[in-house]
Amino acid sequence: MTQDAAIPLIDVAPLLGGGPEGEADVARKLGRACRDIGFFYIEGHGIPAGTIADVFAQAQRFFAAPAAIKDPVRYTGASGNRGHVPIEGEKLQPGTLPDLKECFNIGLELASDDPDLLGGQPFRHANPWPDQPGFRATMLDYFGHAHRLGLALHRALARDLGIERTFFDDKLSKPMAILRLLHYPAAPVAPRPGQLGAGEHTDYGNLTLLATDGVEGLMVRNRAGQWISAPTVPGALICNIGDCLMRWTNDVYVSTPHRVVSPNRDRYSVVFFLDPNPEALVACLPTCLKDGAAKYPPVVAADYLLSRLEPTYKHTS
Repeated sequence: MTQDAAIPLIDVAPLLGGGPEGEADVARKLGRACRDIGFFYIEGHGIPAGTIADVFAQAQRFFAAPAAIKDPVRYTGASGNRGHVPIEGEKLQPGTLPDLKECFNIGLELASDDPDLLGGQPFRHANPWPDQPGFRATMLDYFGHAHRLGLALHRALARDLGIERTFFDDKLSKPMAILRLLHYPAAPVAPRPGQLGAGEHTDYGNLTLLATDGVEGLMVRNRAGQWISAPTVPGALICNIGDCLMRWTNDVYVSTPHRVVSPNRDRYSVVFFLDPNPEALVACLPTCLKDGAAKYPPVVAADYLLSRLEPTYKHTS
């Protein structure tokens, strides 16, 4: 267990090379965490420490860069969901002040002749890459590691849910995944009342993988309604489920509200949001029906994600 016993620490190494027995044990532990607090730490995740360090170094360099570097890679809009979002460019919690953070979003890299890209399909945009040596290669390397890890976690979750372990494979083969670099500046001397680094929210997709730099700030609301800290566990990633997976499981797994309080010094984090393929139909799994009824109507993943992203940026239009 972690420093806070409410958030379990799970070794997922058996998912990346162990046998069926090891996978079954991990699946039980993941399922228990998803039914309980909806957050968990994972170790043995297989992403090299050097790869993670390289991502943080590139992120810090980008966020310290001048406008001449940032302006050409401005955010492309909700239907593309790529590029740089400046400080106060997002508002995750309606009715509050904009978030005191900046970020850079990287989506699935598509070939220049990809038919979805050429056809202008939602969430099928080219990534805008900043003029920064090594940035693109570093981010795509991390993206690949995180995607493979996310697929392995989904196979274990499918096992826990009593469905075919490869059920999610073809729904996450060309995902609307986003690798997000985040910079939370140190809290101002005279903060605006109620302003947070990131307002209270739940994540929109299936699964979130978070790496942090050791500066605390992430707060999780447990099932008792208490806000608890999610401290950094060296070498581990922080994971949580999102609203798409909650819909698929008919609230068997429930996404958990969380927020980021402004730190006392600059904080950086790297998040991988694994959202389904745009055309995936998110519908109640047969093993998750309660009294024969689904709580949510089926929805196309791209439509659902767009409906959640647009309000986040409405205040800037």
